[in-house]
Amino acid sequence: MAEVLVYVDHVDGAVRKPTLELLTLARRLGEPVAVHLGPGAGTAAAVLAEHGATRVLAADAPEFAEYLVVPKVDALEAAARAVSPAAVLVPSSAEGKEIAARLALRLESGLITDAVDLEPGDQGPVVTQSVFAAAFTTASRVTHGVPVITVKPNSAAPEAAPAAGTVEELAVSFGPLATGTKVVSRSPRESTGRPELTEAAIVVSGGRGVNGAENFALIEALADSLGAAVGASRAAVDAGWYPHSHQVGQTGKTVSPQLYIAAGISGAIQHRAGMQTSKTIVAINKDAEAPIFELVDYGVVGDLFDVVPALTDEVRARKG
Repeated sequence: MAEVLVYVDHVDGAVRKPTLELLTLARRLGEPVAVHLGPGAGTAAAVLAEHGATRVLAADAPEFAEYLVVPKVDALEAAARAVSPAAVLVPSSAEGKEIAARLALRLESGLITDAVDLEPGDQGPVVTQSVFAAAFTTASRVTHGVPVITVKPNSAAPEAAPAAGTVEELAVSFGPLATGTKVVSRSPRESTGRPELTEAAIVVSGGRGVNGAENFALIEALADSLGAAVGASRAAVDAGWYPHSHQVGQTGKTVSPQLYIAAGISGAIQHRAGMQTSKTIVAINKDAEAPIFELVDYGVVGDLFDVVPALTDEVRARKG
């Protein structure tokens, strides 16, 4: 059976959920081979094996942490040339898409980004994308070279499928461009205790209707009761009510959770482009004519200052 390379997104060996989703998708196409770069391969191997990795190609070098992107491309290229995979799957983060683009160029292959589904095909993987602000769904495949595909978080539910997960050392030779951009400092991000916005299974977002930074506490309380991430519309972040890093929309982050709750958001196309592929959408808005009600699964016409606290209390009561 053909092998499929999966680039491992991790923090010191703690494997992030999008990688487990990639392993699940990779099993549709062949035998997953994980590529783990940096420290913690021994820790990660057990989790990767549990989710289907037959092999774990591991490399650790200071270049991966000290320089941007290119050392990782060097390593992934080495893995691709060693394995001759049927496809290379990479998480659809900002870094992941840059790695994938550079890799496709080096392999003289085609690149497809922001996939939401993958299926095997007679002439290579068939890739589903949601395009033009999620107004259309396309099916594409790479016609030349090894397909390099980035996949959006929450495109598949991780499924356990125990495999060998044998750790093998990956030999990497860094090219002259590897040390071109050096990381000179780092500032750790403050932890909120909430899941990462683009990876969260549930997202609760607030918009113009929240009417002030101080009122985002209502959105946070509902999110915390659900174990959700907090998002915001462009109007809310432009007004300074919430950090820009939490903006959902065409000029912010694209999310595709199992459940998306929009409170006080009218549903302008800019926002819809960032959340329209969510599996279930719930909107709370006092304007019954708000455009967001056109795409929701459930709509609540009411004042968010009444509805959101009541919903939060109900969630907490049911959780006991």
